[in-house]
Amino acid sequence: MSRLKTPALEDLPDGATQVLDKLGAQLGFVPNMFKTIASNPAVLEAVVNLQGTMSRVLDAKTRHTIALAVSEANGCAYCLAIHTYVSSGLGGMSSRDIELARAGSSVDRKRAAAARFAQQLVVSRGRVGDEDLSAVRDAGYTDPEILAIVTVAVQALLTNFLNNVNQTDLDIPAVGAASESA
Repeated sequence: MSRLKTPALEDLPDGATQVLDKLGAQLGFVPNMFKTIASNPAVLEAVVNLQGTMSRVLDAKTRHTIALAVSEANGCAYCLAIHTYVSSGLGGMSSRDIELARAGSSVDRKRAAAARFAQQLVVSRGRVGDEDLSAVRDAGYTDPEILAIVTVAVQALLTNFLNNVNQTDLDIPAVGAASESA
């Protein structure tokens, strides 16, 4: 059960309802995470704006791969479920690629390097080694793209932390442990 109060739609602050309506139109439903953070318009704006801005960096499958890799490394059940839903339903990723992303890999060599680097960011708390940077560069990423990988990873960490603190109620099918996914 969620630990933070999710306001009723009629109790939301001004402007939050429109943001939630837009998200609902994009995703087909309004995820519980957004319903909860709508109680604080500044947090809702920060999360939605960051997601909107980061949707313009890297390609969608790479962003989804990073989000899945980070959510697995950070143990966020809600984020794993929502990113699996979005990656497969809207992002065109296969179940195999989703499984690999959770393990810090991909069917695509370049995306695999981004996933490994993103997981290393989480494990090292951002203190990656020279070999980690070399590996992601050797896969073909430029320094500006590495900055994008870091920011997409931080975006995923932000929602991981919000959902882990809240223990957000799942409003989509849960995903099994990485070793159980197929």
